[in-house]
Amino acid sequence: MKKMLRFVLLLLVVLGIAAGAGLWKVRHLADSTLLIKDETIFTLKAGTGRLALGEQLYNEKIINRPRVFQWLLRLEPDLSHFKAGTYRFTPQMTVRDMLKLLESGKEAQFPLRFVEGMRVSDYLRQLRDAPYIKHTLKDDSYASVAAALKLENPDWVEGWFWPDTWMYTANTSDVALLTRAHTKMVAAIDKAWEGRAEGLPYADKNQLVTMASIVEKETAVASERTRVASVFINRLRIGMRLQTDPTVIYGMGESYNGNLTRKDLETPSAYNTYVIAGMPPGPIAVPGEASLTAAAHPEKTPYLYFVADGKGGHTFNTNLASHNRSVQDYLKALKEKNAQ
Repeated sequence: MKKMLRFVLLLLVVLGIAAGAGLWKVRHLADSTLLIKDETIFTLKAGTGRLALGEQLYNEKIINRPRVFQWLLRLEPDLSHFKAGTYRFTPQMTVRDMLKLLESGKEAQFPLRFVEGMRVSDYLRQLRDAPYIKHTLKDDSYASVAAALKLENPDWVEGWFWPDTWMYTANTSDVALLTRAHTKMVAAIDKAWEGRAEGLPYADKNQLVTMASIVEKETAVASERTRVASVFINRLRIGMRLQTDPTVIYGMGESYNGNLTRKDLETPSAYNTYVIAGMPPGPIAVPGEASLTAAAHPEKTPYLYFVADGKGGHTFNTNLASHNRSVQDYLKALKEKNAQ
């Protein structure tokens, strides 16, 4: 009887030690950091159970003890409520941190940068290349974009998407992102249109955006934008052609190879403002907020000409003779710079 009692006591001690060791392993795993060395994107599919999650984490080399992981979920059931989604794991995360993240449903955010001065076609290419985007557009034609977004004016696509860094989660659709960018741009254009200066020669909002896009492409100097806009407004008012190179380049489409020749300037197109009178038929790029403001509130100046000054800005003139001298000064400065 005594032997049996000693055996039972010994067995209880052994079991106690084993249980303690097991509990230590569970706690050690919970407080240990993930095996990853870099940020890792992890996608948890809907309907994934505790066993499948452990196997997935082990197979993707995020944890190294799947059985102990299962015991952790049993001993701490509050950690077993995870939501489907795509998450960002970091090397400093513990297993407990990871499980709390999966419970929170705070999915990874991905950035997509739409830059002012680019075309909507550039944005569409970026969308095609962006990770974790759900592609629903049948193609990247402007007509398809207009149809998918149900635009009130189907021809008003170029220039009508707000340039910004847009954050999105996995499986966000291309149309959803474009809708956000379009909605914000419409609001900005409406504000600029309602508050515009009196007497500007714009027939509609799209012409305001067109002018803003020309200003955007002509100068990167913020302080010059309203002055550049004034030159084009002054030309429109006296019936003088705009004669701006970026419109010619836009009209050339894919045939533009980086060099603009005299022949290009003389070749007619709907956007060649050396040939056509007045405004081109639409925007040539996506304008930023500063260019929209410049188009809505141009300076009041007598200028009809401007040319690069070789220092990053432009020289403005009221007459052709002065303009030609400024052109010669620019060419001389450019020659000297290239000779260095």
